[in-house]
Amino acid sequence: MARTKEFDPDAALQAALELFWRRGYEATSMADLVEHLGIGRASLYATFGNKHELYLRALDRYGQIQNPLLTRELSRPGPVLPAVRAVVRRFAAEATAEPTREQGCLVTNAAVELAPHDPAAARRVAHSWDHAETLLHSALTRAQAQGELPENRDPLTLARMLLVLLQGLRVAGKASTDPARVRDAAEQALALLD
Repeated sequence: MARTKEFDPDAALQAALELFWRRGYEATSMADLVEHLGIGRASLYATFGNKHELYLRALDRYGQIQNPLLTRELSRPGPVLPAVRAVVRRFAAEATAEPTREQGCLVTNAAVELAPHDPAAARRVAHSWDHAETLLHSALTRAQAQGELPENRDPLTLARMLLVLLQGLRVAGKASTDPARVRDAAEQALALLD
């Protein structure tokens, strides 16, 4: 007869996500995870596999949390450019506010820390960025169709620029103690939408 789990795997995954988000992949050991999650090592391995597998599941969970927020923000009916501007300003604010400044974005962190040498992490980063780019492209295409965006602007190119900007805001926010640097960059990029 199989034993019943003595912990909630969903809560444990969320706790692991938070630890990886705070400390990064390399700086988080299995011993850290065992202590933080309050789960025995054998149970942790049996439920989630090794540290890498747990990290990938945490990245997936992060996307499940963040993607619907961005979708809601960029898919509202009505004028589109105010929503796009609000998203960029939200990213800039989060990039310079405590405690989110130090944590950054888990996907951006994975892009910098793991993606160059970890194909599984790189696929998750690419999936997240593709999703965001698609949402931005769709929003900017709607804005153009509604007459908010000039006809001579390419919605796809603008979406890609905004995606790179959003990721750059996260990185700059972690490294800079000057919030004006991030805010000014965001506002200058938004001027391209006029």
